[in-house]
Amino acid sequence: MQIQVIGAKEAHQRSFEHIIKLYFEEVIVSFTPPPQPDLLISLVQDRDEARITVKLTDLINNRELQSEVVVEDSSSLVSPEERGRLLKRLLSQALLYVLEEYTGMVQPWGILTGIRPTKLYHQKYRQGFTRQEIHHQLKEDYLITDEKISLMEQIVSRQLSAVPDLYQLANGVSIYIGIPFCPTKCAYCTFPAYAIQGRQGSVESFLGGLHYELQAIGRWLKENKIEITTIYFGGGTPTSITAEEMDHLYEEMYRSFPMDQVREITVEAGRPDTITPEKLAVLKKWKIDRISINPQSYTQATLDAIGRHHTVEETIRKFRLAREMGMNNINMDLIIGLPGEGTQEFHHTLKQTESLLPESLTVHTLSFKRASEMTQNKEKYRVAERIEIVQMMKQAEEWTQKNGYHPYYLYRQKNILGNLENVGYSFPDQESIYNIIIMEEMQTIIGLGCGAASKWVHPMTGEITRFANPKEPKVYNEGYERYTSAKIDALNQLFLAQSNMA
Repeated sequence: MQIQVIGAKEAHQRSFEHIIKLYFEEVIVSFTPPPQPDLLISLVQDRDEARITVKLTDLINNRELQSEVVVEDSSSLVSPEERGRLLKRLLSQALLYVLEEYTGMVQPWGILTGIRPTKLYHQKYRQGFTRQEIHHQLKEDYLITDEKISLMEQIVSRQLSAVPDLYQLANGVSIYIGIPFCPTKCAYCTFPAYAIQGRQGSVESFLGGLHYELQAIGRWLKENKIEITTIYFGGGTPTSITAEEMDHLYEEMYRSFPMDQVREITVEAGRPDTITPEKLAVLKKWKIDRISINPQSYTQATLDAIGRHHTVEETIRKFRLAREMGMNNINMDLIIGLPGEGTQEFHHTLKQTESLLPESLTVHTLSFKRASEMTQNKEKYRVAERIEIVQMMKQAEEWTQKNGYHPYYLYRQKNILGNLENVGYSFPDQESIYNIIIMEEMQTIIGLGCGAASKWVHPMTGEITRFANPKEPKVYNEGYERYTSAKIDALNQLFLAQSNMA
Protein backbone atom coordinates (compact mmCIF):
# COMPACT_ATOMS: atom_id res chain seq x y z
CA MET A 1 0.00 0.00 0.00
CA GLN A 2 1.15 3.53 -0.84
CA ILE A 3 0.08 6.42 1.41
CA GLN A 4 0.85 10.06 0.61
CA VAL A 5 0.77 12.67 3.38
CA ILE A 6 0.26 16.34 2.47
CA GLY A 7 0.82 19.32 4.73
CA ALA A 8 3.02 17.77 7.42
CA LYS A 9 5.91 19.87 8.70
CA GLU A 10 9.25 18.17 8.28
CA ALA A 11 9.75 18.06 12.06
CA HIS A 12 6.52 16.07 12.41
CA GLN A 13 6.90 13.63 9.53
CA ARG A 14 8.70 10.84 11.37
CA SER A 15 6.11 10.72 14.18
CA PHE A 16 3.23 10.71 11.70
CA GLU A 17 4.85 7.90 9.72
CA HIS A 18 5.18 5.81 12.90
CA ILE A 19 1.48 6.35 13.72
CA ILE A 20 0.39 5.38 10.20
CA LYS A 21 2.49 2.20 10.35
CA LEU A 22 0.62 1.13 13.48
CA TYR A 23 -2.37 0.43 11.25
CA PHE A 24 -0.85 -1.06 8.10
CA GLU A 25 1.76 -3.84 8.11
CA GLU A 26 3.04 -3.50 4.53
CA VAL A 27 2.95 0.20 3.74
CA ILE A 28 5.10 2.87 2.13
CA VAL A 29 4.49 6.34 3.57
CA SER A 30 5.56 9.23 1.37
CA PHE A 31 5.56 12.98 1.96
CA THR A 32 6.08 13.70 -1.74
CA PRO A 33 3.71 12.41 -4.44
CA PRO A 34 4.30 8.74 -5.30
CA PRO A 35 3.16 7.52 -8.74
CA GLN A 36 -0.23 6.17 -7.62
CA PRO A 37 -1.07 6.46 -3.89
CA ASP A 38 -3.84 4.28 -2.46
CA LEU A 39 -4.60 6.67 0.39
CA LEU A 40 -4.15 10.42 0.62
CA ILE A 41 -3.87 12.05 4.07
CA SER A 42 -4.11 15.85 4.20
CA LEU A 43 -3.25 17.90 7.29
CA VAL A 44 -4.80 21.36 7.24
CA GLN A 45 -4.54 24.16 9.80
CA ASP A 46 -6.48 27.43 9.54
CA ARG A 47 -4.63 30.72 9.44
CA ASP A 48 -4.34 31.26 13.20
CA GLU A 49 -3.75 27.52 13.89
CA ALA A 50 -6.85 27.38 16.07
CA ARG A 51 -8.46 24.52 14.14
CA ILE A 52 -6.73 21.47 12.68
CA THR A 53 -8.28 19.06 10.21
CA VAL A 54 -6.95 15.70 9.08
CA LYS A 55 -8.64 14.35 5.96
CA LEU A 56 -8.20 10.77 4.70
CA THR A 57 -9.16 9.97 1.11
CA ASP A 58 -9.31 6.36 -0.09
CA LEU A 59 -8.52 6.82 -3.79
CA ILE A 60 -9.26 3.18 -4.60
CA ASN A 61 -12.70 2.93 -3.00
CA ASN A 62 -13.65 6.60 -3.32
CA ARG A 63 -14.17 7.01 0.42
CA GLU A 64 -13.42 10.09 2.52
CA LEU A 65 -13.10 10.63 6.29
CA GLN A 66 -11.94 13.54 8.38
CA SER A 67 -11.15 14.41 11.97
CA GLU A 68 -10.92 17.86 13.50
CA VAL A 69 -9.35 19.19 16.69
CA VAL A 70 -9.61 22.66 18.17
CA VAL A 71 -6.57 24.32 19.72
CA GLU A 72 -7.64 26.08 22.89
CA ASP A 73 -6.08 29.43 23.80
CA SER A 74 -2.36 28.70 24.15
CA SER A 75 -1.25 32.21 25.07
CA SER A 76 -0.02 30.86 28.41
CA LEU A 77 2.66 28.85 26.62
CA VAL A 78 5.94 30.60 27.21
CA SER A 79 7.82 29.52 24.09
CA PRO A 80 7.28 28.68 20.41
CA GLU A 81 8.74 25.25 21.19
CA GLU A 82 5.94 24.51 23.66
CA ARG A 83 3.30 25.61 21.16
CA GLY A 84 4.99 23.46 18.52
CA ARG A 85 4.81 20.40 20.80
CA LEU A 86 1.14 21.10 21.48
CA LEU A 87 0.31 21.36 17.77
CA LYS A 88 2.22 18.16 17.00
CA ARG A 89 0.33 16.30 19.73
CA LEU A 90 -3.07 17.55 18.52
CA LEU A 91 -2.28 16.70 14.90
CA SER A 92 -1.20 13.23 16.03
CA GLN A 93 -4.49 12.81 17.89
CA ALA A 94 -6.50 13.85 14.84
CA LEU A 95 -4.47 11.45 12.66
CA LEU A 96 -5.10 8.65 15.14
CA TYR A 97 -8.86 9.33 15.21
CA VAL A 98 -9.22 9.22 11.44
CA LEU A 99 -7.12 6.05 11.09
CA GLU A 100 -9.12 4.34 13.87
CA GLU A 101 -12.33 5.17 12.05
CA TYR A 102 -10.95 3.97 8.72
CA THR A 103 -9.49 0.67 9.98
CA GLY A 104 -11.67 -0.10 13.01
CA MET A 105 -8.47 -0.66 15.06
CA VAL A 106 -8.02 0.87 18.50
CA GLN A 107 -4.42 1.56 19.50
CA PRO A 108 -4.12 0.90 23.27
CA TRP A 109 -0.98 3.06 23.48
CA GLY A 110 -2.60 5.93 21.60
CA ILE A 111 -0.13 8.28 19.94
CA LEU A 112 2.87 7.04 21.94
CA THR A 113 5.37 5.54 19.50
CA GLY A 114 8.90 6.64 20.44
CA ILE A 115 8.81 7.12 24.21
CA ARG A 116 9.13 4.76 27.15
CA PRO A 117 5.66 4.84 28.72
CA THR A 118 6.73 4.35 32.34
CA LYS A 119 9.45 6.97 31.98
CA LEU A 120 6.70 9.45 31.08
CA TYR A 121 4.76 8.37 34.17
CA HIS A 122 7.83 8.83 36.39
CA GLN A 123 8.39 12.34 34.99
CA LYS A 124 4.88 13.43 35.90
CA TYR A 125 5.08 11.77 39.32
CA ARG A 126 8.32 13.61 40.11
CA GLN A 127 6.67 16.87 39.07
CA GLY A 128 4.20 16.39 41.90
CA PHE A 129 1.09 15.25 40.05
CA THR A 130 -1.22 12.80 41.84
CA ARG A 131 -1.92 9.38 40.35
CA GLN A 132 -5.42 10.57 39.40
CA GLU A 133 -3.99 13.62 37.63
CA ILE A 134 -1.41 11.53 35.80
CA HIS A 135 -4.09 9.08 34.68
CA HIS A 136 -6.21 11.93 33.32
CA GLN A 137 -3.28 13.56 31.49
CA LEU A 138 -2.12 10.32 29.86
CA LYS A 139 -5.63 9.57 28.66
CA GLU A 140 -6.40 13.08 27.39
CA ASP A 141 -3.02 14.01 25.94
CA TYR A 142 -1.82 10.68 24.54
CA LEU A 143 -5.10 8.73 24.13
CA ILE A 144 -3.73 5.76 26.11
CA THR A 145 -6.40 3.31 27.28
CA ASP A 146 -7.30 2.87 30.95
CA GLU A 147 -5.91 -0.69 30.84
CA LYS A 148 -2.43 0.42 29.74
CA ILE A 149 -2.37 3.35 32.17
CA SER A 150 -3.21 0.93 34.97
CA LEU A 151 -0.31 -1.29 33.85
CA MET A 152 2.04 1.72 33.90
CA GLU A 153 0.87 2.61 37.41
CA GLN A 154 1.45 -0.93 38.69
CA ILE A 155 4.95 -0.99 37.24
CA VAL A 156 5.99 2.40 38.63
CA SER A 157 4.69 1.42 42.07
CA ARG A 158 6.62 -1.87 41.95
CA GLN A 159 9.81 -0.14 40.79
CA LEU A 160 9.73 2.38 43.63
CA SER A 161 9.15 -0.46 46.07
CA ALA A 162 12.10 -2.46 44.68
CA VAL A 163 14.42 0.58 44.41
CA PRO A 164 13.19 3.21 46.89
CA ASP A 165 16.12 5.50 46.04
CA LEU A 166 15.55 5.25 42.26
CA TYR A 167 15.41 9.03 41.90
CA GLN A 168 18.68 9.46 43.81
CA LEU A 169 20.90 7.12 41.77
CA ALA A 170 22.27 9.71 39.32
CA ASN A 171 25.63 10.07 41.09
CA GLY A 172 26.44 6.37 40.70
CA VAL A 173 26.77 4.07 37.69
CA SER A 174 25.82 0.63 36.55
CA ILE A 175 27.97 -1.54 34.29
CA TYR A 176 26.99 -3.50 31.17
CA ILE A 177 29.53 -6.05 29.89
CA GLY A 178 28.92 -7.42 26.41
CA ILE A 179 30.15 -10.86 25.38
CA PRO A 180 29.51 -11.06 21.61
CA PHE A 181 29.43 -14.83 21.13
CA CYS A 182 26.65 -17.45 20.90
CA PRO A 183 26.52 -21.10 19.87
CA THR A 184 24.46 -19.98 16.81
CA LYS A 185 22.59 -16.81 15.84
CA CYS A 186 18.79 -16.76 16.21
CA ALA A 187 16.71 -15.62 13.25
CA TYR A 188 15.13 -12.69 15.10
CA CYS A 189 18.37 -11.40 16.66
CA THR A 190 20.18 -8.15 15.87
CA PHE A 191 22.42 -8.11 18.94
CA PRO A 192 26.20 -8.49 18.58
CA ALA A 193 26.25 -12.28 18.47
CA TYR A 194 28.81 -14.29 16.53
CA ALA A 195 28.88 -18.08 16.33
CA ILE A 196 31.69 -19.05 18.67
CA GLN A 197 32.76 -22.18 16.83
CA GLY A 198 36.09 -21.66 15.08
CA ARG A 199 36.62 -18.19 16.58
CA GLN A 200 38.73 -19.09 19.60
CA GLY A 201 41.56 -16.77 18.57
CA SER A 202 39.07 -13.96 18.25
CA VAL A 203 37.62 -14.83 21.66
CA GLU A 204 41.03 -14.69 23.32
CA SER A 205 41.85 -11.32 21.73
CA PHE A 206 38.46 -9.95 22.70
CA LEU A 207 38.84 -11.04 26.32
CA GLY A 208 42.24 -9.38 26.47
CA GLY A 209 40.64 -6.09 25.41
CA LEU A 210 37.76 -6.55 27.84
CA HIS A 211 40.13 -7.11 30.76
CA TYR A 212 41.92 -3.90 29.77
CA GLU A 213 38.59 -2.01 29.83
CA LEU A 214 37.67 -3.42 33.25
CA GLN A 215 41.02 -2.38 34.70
CA ALA A 216 40.98 1.16 33.28
CA ILE A 217 37.34 1.93 34.07
CA GLY A 218 37.61 0.32 37.51
CA ARG A 219 40.67 2.42 38.30
CA TRP A 220 38.79 5.62 37.31
CA LEU A 221 35.76 4.67 39.43
CA LYS A 222 37.92 3.98 42.49
CA GLU A 223 39.96 7.16 42.10
CA ASN A 224 36.82 9.29 41.81
CA LYS A 225 34.83 7.39 44.47
CA ILE A 226 31.95 6.57 42.10
CA GLU A 227 29.80 3.68 43.34
CA ILE A 228 28.47 0.85 41.18
CA THR A 229 24.82 -0.11 41.65
CA THR A 230 24.47 -3.13 39.34
CA ILE A 231 26.56 -5.17 36.90
CA TYR A 232 25.00 -6.99 33.95
CA PHE A 233 26.71 -9.48 31.61
CA GLY A 234 24.84 -9.68 28.29
CA GLY A 235 25.67 -10.26 24.67
CA GLY A 236 25.52 -12.58 22.83
CA THR A 237 25.54 -15.26 25.46
CA PRO A 238 28.08 -14.63 28.25
CA THR A 239 28.18 -18.32 29.12
CA SER A 240 29.42 -19.18 25.60
CA ILE A 241 33.02 -18.72 26.77
CA THR A 242 34.71 -21.45 28.81
CA ALA A 243 34.38 -21.88 32.56
CA GLU A 244 38.06 -20.97 32.92
CA GLU A 245 37.57 -17.77 30.92
CA MET A 246 34.51 -16.88 32.99
CA ASP A 247 36.48 -17.46 36.20
CA HIS A 248 39.29 -15.15 35.10
CA LEU A 249 36.80 -12.49 33.96
CA TYR A 250 34.90 -12.40 37.26
CA GLU A 251 38.17 -12.41 39.18
CA GLU A 252 39.21 -9.33 37.19
CA MET A 253 35.86 -7.70 37.89
CA TYR A 254 36.28 -8.12 41.65
CA ARG A 255 39.91 -6.98 41.52
CA SER A 256 39.27 -3.91 39.34
CA PHE A 257 35.88 -2.57 40.40
CA PRO A 258 34.73 -0.98 43.68
CA MET A 259 32.33 -3.81 44.61
CA ASP A 260 31.26 -2.75 48.12
CA GLN A 261 27.96 -1.15 47.09
CA VAL A 262 27.02 -3.46 44.20
CA ARG A 263 23.44 -4.63 44.77
CA GLU A 264 23.10 -7.14 41.95
CA ILE A 265 25.19 -9.05 39.40
CA THR A 266 23.35 -10.70 36.50
CA VAL A 267 24.76 -13.11 33.93
CA GLU A 268 22.67 -14.06 30.93
CA ALA A 269 22.97 -17.80 30.41
CA GLY A 270 20.22 -17.46 27.84
CA ARG A 271 21.16 -20.42 25.69
CA PRO A 272 20.65 -23.63 27.70
CA ASP A 273 23.21 -25.38 25.48
CA THR A 274 25.97 -23.22 27.03
CA ILE A 275 25.23 -24.17 30.65
CA THR A 276 27.47 -26.74 32.36
CA PRO A 277 28.05 -27.75 35.99
CA GLU A 278 31.55 -26.23 35.74
CA LYS A 279 30.19 -22.83 34.65
CA LEU A 280 27.49 -22.84 37.33
CA ALA A 281 30.19 -23.59 39.90
CA VAL A 282 32.14 -20.54 38.71
CA LEU A 283 29.03 -18.36 39.07
CA LYS A 284 28.52 -19.58 42.64
CA LYS A 285 32.20 -19.06 43.46
CA TRP A 286 31.83 -15.35 42.61
CA LYS A 287 28.47 -14.97 44.39
CA ILE A 288 26.45 -14.56 41.20
CA ASP A 289 23.05 -16.20 41.54
CA ARG A 290 20.89 -14.09 39.18
CA ILE A 291 20.96 -15.66 35.71
CA SER A 292 18.70 -15.90 32.68
CA ILE A 293 17.87 -19.24 31.07
CA ASN A 294 15.70 -18.45 28.05
CA PRO A 295 13.45 -21.06 26.48
CA GLN A 296 11.67 -18.50 24.20
CA SER A 297 9.26 -21.34 23.36
CA TYR A 298 8.59 -24.89 24.51
CA THR A 299 7.69 -26.08 21.01
CA GLN A 300 10.63 -27.90 19.43
CA ALA A 301 9.61 -27.10 15.85
CA THR A 302 9.71 -23.40 16.70
CA LEU A 303 13.19 -23.63 18.24
CA ASP A 304 14.43 -25.43 15.12
CA ALA A 305 12.86 -22.80 12.83
CA ILE A 306 14.46 -19.82 14.58
CA GLY A 307 17.93 -21.37 14.85
CA ARG A 308 18.14 -22.22 18.55
CA HIS A 309 20.16 -25.41 18.59
CA HIS A 310 18.92 -26.78 21.89
CA THR A 311 15.97 -28.94 22.81
CA VAL A 312 13.00 -28.25 25.05
CA GLU A 313 14.19 -31.05 27.33
CA GLU A 314 17.61 -29.42 27.61
CA THR A 315 16.05 -26.16 28.78
CA ILE A 316 14.18 -27.95 31.55
CA ARG A 317 17.19 -30.08 32.50
CA LYS A 318 19.56 -27.10 32.69
CA PHE A 319 17.06 -25.07 34.72
CA ARG A 320 16.82 -27.88 37.28
CA LEU A 321 20.61 -28.26 37.32
CA ALA A 322 20.95 -24.54 38.08
CA ARG A 323 18.45 -24.91 40.91
CA GLU A 324 20.31 -27.88 42.36
CA MET A 325 23.54 -25.86 42.28
CA GLY A 326 22.07 -22.99 44.26
CA MET A 327 20.85 -20.51 41.65
CA ASN A 328 18.12 -18.70 43.60
CA ASN A 329 17.11 -15.97 41.15
CA ILE A 330 16.49 -17.29 37.65
CA ASN A 331 14.85 -15.29 34.86
CA MET A 332 13.27 -16.78 31.76
CA ASP A 333 12.37 -15.06 28.49
CA LEU A 334 9.36 -16.04 26.39
CA ILE A 335 8.45 -14.61 22.98
CA ILE A 336 4.90 -14.09 21.76
CA GLY A 337 4.30 -14.46 18.03
CA LEU A 338 7.20 -16.68 16.95
CA PRO A 339 6.75 -18.23 13.47
CA GLY A 340 4.04 -20.87 13.36
CA GLU A 341 2.83 -20.21 16.91
CA GLY A 342 -0.62 -19.18 18.09
CA THR A 343 -2.61 -19.27 21.31
CA GLN A 344 -2.42 -23.06 21.57
CA GLU A 345 1.37 -23.18 21.38
CA PHE A 346 1.72 -20.25 23.77
CA HIS A 347 -0.62 -21.95 26.25
CA HIS A 348 1.69 -24.99 26.11
CA THR A 349 4.72 -22.75 26.78
CA LEU A 350 3.05 -21.17 29.80
CA LYS A 351 2.06 -24.61 31.13
CA GLN A 352 5.67 -25.78 30.89
CA THR A 353 6.88 -22.61 32.60
CA GLU A 354 4.45 -23.27 35.44
CA SER A 355 6.25 -26.51 36.20
CA LEU A 356 9.47 -24.54 36.81
CA LEU A 357 8.30 -21.14 38.18
CA PRO A 358 11.39 -18.98 37.69
CA GLU A 359 11.68 -15.95 39.96
CA SER A 360 11.14 -13.61 37.03
CA LEU A 361 9.77 -13.86 33.53
CA THR A 362 10.06 -11.45 30.61
CA VAL A 363 7.33 -11.76 28.00
CA HIS A 364 8.52 -10.30 24.70
CA THR A 365 6.33 -9.60 21.69
CA LEU A 366 8.19 -10.48 18.49
CA SER A 367 9.66 -7.43 16.76
CA PHE A 368 10.77 -7.49 13.13
CA LYS A 369 14.13 -5.79 13.56
CA ARG A 370 15.51 -4.41 10.33
CA ALA A 371 18.81 -6.32 10.30
CA SER A 372 17.50 -9.70 11.43
CA GLU A 373 17.32 -12.81 9.27
CA MET A 374 13.60 -12.99 10.02
CA THR A 375 12.91 -9.49 8.68
CA GLN A 376 14.95 -10.01 5.55
CA ASN A 377 13.05 -13.23 4.76
CA LYS A 378 9.53 -12.47 6.00
CA GLU A 379 7.91 -14.83 3.50
CA LYS A 380 9.78 -17.71 5.17
CA TYR A 381 8.65 -16.81 8.73
CA ARG A 382 4.85 -16.63 8.86
CA VAL A 383 3.52 -15.20 12.11
CA ALA A 384 0.10 -14.87 13.76
CA GLU A 385 -2.41 -12.14 12.96
CA ARG A 386 -2.79 -9.10 15.19
CA ILE A 387 -5.92 -10.34 17.00
CA GLU A 388 -4.21 -13.61 18.00
CA ILE A 389 -1.09 -11.74 19.17
CA VAL A 390 -3.30 -9.65 21.46
CA GLN A 391 -4.95 -12.83 22.77
CA MET A 392 -1.53 -14.31 23.60
CA MET A 393 -0.54 -11.19 25.52
CA LYS A 394 -3.79 -11.51 27.46
CA GLN A 395 -2.92 -15.14 28.22
CA ALA A 396 0.41 -14.00 29.65
CA GLU A 397 -1.23 -11.31 31.81
CA GLU A 398 -3.75 -13.77 33.26
CA TRP A 399 -1.14 -16.52 33.78
CA THR A 400 1.33 -14.26 35.60
CA GLN A 401 -1.37 -12.87 37.85
CA LYS A 402 -2.61 -16.36 38.70
CA ASN A 403 0.91 -17.51 39.59
CA GLY A 404 1.84 -14.57 41.82
CA TYR A 405 3.98 -12.50 39.44
CA HIS A 406 3.83 -8.70 39.26
CA PRO A 407 4.78 -6.50 36.28
CA TYR A 408 7.85 -4.40 37.10
CA TYR A 409 9.26 -3.06 33.82
CA LEU A 410 8.02 -2.42 30.32
CA TYR A 411 9.39 -1.27 27.00
CA ARG A 412 8.17 -1.03 23.45
CA GLN A 413 9.88 -1.36 20.08
CA LYS A 414 9.25 -0.31 16.52
CA ASN A 415 7.78 -2.99 14.25
CA ILE A 416 6.47 -4.93 17.24
CA LEU A 417 3.60 -7.28 16.46
CA GLY A 418 0.17 -5.92 17.43
CA ASN A 419 1.75 -2.61 18.55
CA LEU A 420 2.06 -4.23 21.97
CA GLU A 421 4.90 -4.24 24.50
CA ASN A 422 7.51 -6.32 26.31
CA VAL A 423 6.79 -6.77 30.01
CA GLY A 424 9.01 -8.05 32.79
CA TYR A 425 7.25 -9.89 35.62
CA SER A 426 8.69 -11.12 38.90
CA PHE A 427 7.84 -12.48 42.28
CA PRO A 428 7.91 -9.78 44.98
CA ASP A 429 11.47 -8.72 45.89
CA GLN A 430 12.94 -10.59 42.91
CA GLU A 431 12.93 -7.69 40.43
CA SER A 432 16.02 -6.97 38.34
CA ILE A 433 17.37 -3.62 39.53
CA TYR A 434 19.43 -3.30 36.34
CA ASN A 435 16.34 -3.67 34.16
CA ILE A 436 14.58 -0.92 36.10
CA ILE A 437 17.56 1.42 35.85
CA ILE A 438 18.11 0.95 32.11
CA MET A 439 14.42 1.29 31.22
CA GLU A 440 13.79 4.39 33.31
CA GLU A 441 17.16 5.99 32.40
CA MET A 442 17.87 7.21 35.94
CA GLN A 443 21.59 6.45 35.98
CA THR A 444 24.64 6.30 33.74
CA ILE A 445 25.39 2.84 32.38
CA ILE A 446 28.97 2.20 31.26
CA GLY A 447 29.14 -0.29 28.42
CA LEU A 448 32.24 -2.49 28.22
CA GLY A 449 32.99 -5.12 25.60
CA CYS A 450 31.93 -5.74 22.04
CA GLY A 451 28.80 -3.90 20.91
CA ALA A 452 28.25 -2.49 24.40
CA ALA A 453 26.56 0.91 24.43
CA SER A 454 27.26 3.41 27.19
CA LYS A 455 24.35 5.62 28.16
CA TRP A 456 25.49 8.83 29.86
CA VAL A 457 22.82 10.35 32.13
CA HIS A 458 23.93 13.79 33.34
CA PRO A 459 23.67 13.80 37.17
CA MET A 460 22.24 17.33 37.28
CA THR A 461 20.28 17.88 34.06
CA GLY A 462 19.27 14.31 33.23
CA GLU A 463 20.39 14.88 29.63
CA ILE A 464 21.12 11.57 27.90
CA THR A 465 23.92 10.92 25.41
CA ARG A 466 25.34 7.65 24.11
CA PHE A 467 28.63 6.07 23.10
CA ALA A 468 28.91 2.62 21.49
CA ASN A 469 31.80 0.20 21.22
CA PRO A 470 32.09 -1.49 17.80
CA LYS A 471 30.04 -4.65 17.28
CA GLU A 472 32.59 -6.69 15.33
CA PRO A 473 35.23 -8.42 17.52
CA LYS A 474 38.06 -7.70 15.06
CA VAL A 475 37.32 -3.97 15.03
CA TYR A 476 36.96 -3.96 18.82
CA ASN A 477 40.26 -5.80 19.26
CA GLU A 478 42.06 -3.22 17.11
CA GLY A 479 40.77 -0.19 19.02
CA TYR A 480 39.70 -1.01 22.59
CA GLU A 481 42.34 1.30 24.10
CA ARG A 482 40.97 4.22 22.07
CA TYR A 483 37.35 3.46 23.02
CA THR A 484 38.27 3.13 26.69
CA SER A 485 40.03 6.50 26.62
CA ALA A 486 36.98 8.11 25.00
CA LYS A 487 34.76 6.71 27.75
CA ILE A 488 37.02 8.05 30.49
CA ASP A 489 36.95 11.49 28.83
CA ALA A 490 33.15 11.34 28.80
CA LEU A 491 33.05 10.29 32.45
CA ASN A 492 35.30 13.19 33.41
CA GLN A 493 32.94 15.59 31.67
CA LEU A 494 29.91 13.96 33.20
CA PHE A 495 30.96 13.66 36.84
CA LEU A 496 33.98 15.89 37.43
CA ALA A 497 32.98 18.97 35.42
CA GLN A 498 29.65 19.29 37.24
CA SER A 499 31.29 18.79 40.66
CA ASN A 500 33.85 21.54 39.87
CA MET A 501 31.02 23.90 38.89
CA ALA A 502 29.24 23.14 42.18
